[in-house]
Amino acid sequence: MEIEGKKVLVFGSGISGEAASRLLLREGAEVVLYDGNDSLDAEKILRDITCAEGQKARVILGKLTEQQEDEMLDGLSLVVMSPGVPTDLPIVEKMHAKGIPVWGEIELAYAFGRGDVLAITGTNGKTTTTALLGEIMKNYRESVFVVGNIGTPYTDVALRTEDSSVVVAEISSFQLETVHTFRPKVSAILNITPDHLNRHHTMEAYIAAKERIAANQTEGDFCVLNYEDEVTRAFGEKVKADVLYFSSVHKLNRGVYLDGTKIVCDIDERIEICDIGELKILGTHNHENAMAATAMAYAYGVPAEIIRSTLKNFQGVEHRIEFVAEKGGVAYYNDSKGTNPDAAIRGIRAMNRPTVLIGGGYDKDSEYDEWIEAFDGKVKKLVLIGATRGKIAETARKHGFQDIVFADTFEEAFALCVESAQPGDAVLLSPACASWGMFKNYEERGDKFKELVNRL
Repeated sequence: MEIEGKKVLVFGSGISGEAASRLLLREGAEVVLYDGNDSLDAEKILRDITCAEGQKARVILGKLTEQQEDEMLDGLSLVVMSPGVPTDLPIVEKMHAKGIPVWGEIELAYAFGRGDVLAITGTNGKTTTTALLGEIMKNYRESVFVVGNIGTPYTDVALRTEDSSVVVAEISSFQLETVHTFRPKVSAILNITPDHLNRHHTMEAYIAAKERIAANQTEGDFCVLNYEDEVTRAFGEKVKADVLYFSSVHKLNRGVYLDGTKIVCDIDERIEICDIGELKILGTHNHENAMAATAMAYAYGVPAEIIRSTLKNFQGVEHRIEFVAEKGGVAYYNDSKGTNPDAAIRGIRAMNRPTVLIGGGYDKDSEYDEWIEAFDGKVKKLVLIGATRGKIAETARKHGFQDIVFADTFEEAFALCVESAQPGDAVLLSPACASWGMFKNYEERGDKFKELVNRL
């Protein structure tokens, strides 16, 4: 799309919205950035998105009347949605009715970027797999960009990509709702379990959003799927791309799987990649992440030796079952990225000590039965915070877990954990909930936990 001189609306600020605005301004568009939050600083946003003198940008904040909406939408050539903005808002319906193209930030970046895209989605494991695949590709290619939900917006780097570049992208369901032509050379869906149902409303809609990652792929592309996930295994029957499965349970005829303790890549020939004992990342879920990254890299043509050496040296990602320190014989683990029950189950399963657990936070309409059942004698005390604490406590008691205490602040929760933990125990922050309400994001929550540990 030629956008020079065209009026483009970026709907939603934040990291993605500001990055999309900068790309559009660099390409000569007349940018209007709108956010319904009137407490934001319009002048600061304008400073953050303006890259050069003479660029046209306007920031509009707060709730609009119908007339103001119509004025804002008048003459638009394109709308770029930030992932945090729901796509079923009345104003978005109005955009569709007016025939205005509605893209997401990922679609915009893809339209202006070059090179090949390796894209990863799934309910859990996206960040670890993306970071690991990014490291593998950096050991294979000169021009590599690791972008998306992992932290760096794709639109911030799209104009720096070249034909020889590889973009490794972590893509959320929110971002996939607004893609149209986005076509990764290699895609992956790691798993699909209930999450974000407050946004997607039904499990069917959530699954459909995830599956859009492969919608435009053809026979020459690859789609990597989890054989042990019923949803992704079934999706493999419908995909046009060449499907490669990974499995932690079954030996596959074609794919990447666990044979005893060995990760085996059996696509063109049987190659033993490494022993899971050689990995620095813990837990079966991380072995699956390693297998998914292996399958994606091998499908792209990366030699097995580069994959092998990178896997052995990979340290993991911050906030995902991250060992912080041992104080007074107690090991402290930061799993702040465990923002839903399925992710938090993985955190508990990785523990090899009696565990004092911090849980609770923002309510995403999740159910917590399976999470509580996964305690399996490992969790000795549950310290609950946030909006979900009552709901989680009720679920825990229903399953026979009684050692529960409420805390009004994060600092109070941490102090209760320190008081309860004995030498040989672990304290685990793995909340099974989002951080919103107490923190801006899970990173801020994890950083606060690490700060409190390091003060001990």
